[in-house]
Amino acid sequence: MLIRIGFDIALRLPASTTIIYLLHVYPARAGDLLKPENFRTEPELPVEEYVDSFGNLCGRINCPPGVIRFLNDATIRDPGELDAYVPDAPQYEVKELPVETLSFLLPSRYCEVDSELLDFAWKTFGGTPPGWPRVQAICDFVHDHLRFDYQQARANRTALEGFREKVGVCRDFTHLAVTLCRCMNIPARYATGYLGDIGVPRDPNPMDFSAWIEVYLGSQWHTFDARHNRRRIGRVLIARGRDAGDVPITMAFGRSLLEHFRVVTDEVKTAA
Repeated sequence: MLIRIGFDIALRLPASTTIIYLLHVYPARAGDLLKPENFRTEPELPVEEYVDSFGNLCGRINCPPGVIRFLNDATIRDPGELDAYVPDAPQYEVKELPVETLSFLLPSRYCEVDSELLDFAWKTFGGTPPGWPRVQAICDFVHDHLRFDYQQARANRTALEGFREKVGVCRDFTHLAVTLCRCMNIPARYATGYLGDIGVPRDPNPMDFSAWIEVYLGSQWHTFDARHNRRRIGRVLIARGRDAGDVPITMAFGRSLLEHFRVVTDEVKTAA
């Protein structure tokens, strides 16, 4: 299938400001684009692009005072398949894990593994079968424990705060699921990207970027989604890291005000 993706994001800056952005499709998916992304800024400014330690394609831009717009549109090929389902994928002991996965067991800015969540996780999930069933039990819990509410979004809410407050948006569902997996010695990382309403009823809320988790089971990374808690079609990865702090859509090194935000993720209907 073909999926149309893109965005129109505008920030008002009261003074000259440097911005880092993670807005490109993840490099491993670049080969699926029908043509290169039509990424641009208004006003047109020089950008310096680089790949970070997680393999994400990032950019740095120095902006004058006023409004800076980030725009993009592209069409990407997708297999049109549901997220993989591997119920017998095993969980490894920490001593057996590849060393490159170990950083995804540690506490990070929004994922407090070294908190009351550690005891809670072992009391709640210690009796579940290790591996895929344990991760699914964690996602079931997070899905039921948190109430999704855009009006309760907060950029600095941590996994522990989400656990206590019982409310959040997709990043909060993801942070809590990531943290509980790490508490159970399962490497887990934060992923963000496009996820349109393909194969599911249309969400009445405005389209936004989405977040989900990737866990290391059975010698590879697998996708789980605690917010939707169902396998989905058409995820287009933008970036991954330890938590949302590693993958900001935009990060302004100065004051900024969001003036406009629109995301597009639609299946392209083709003639029969």
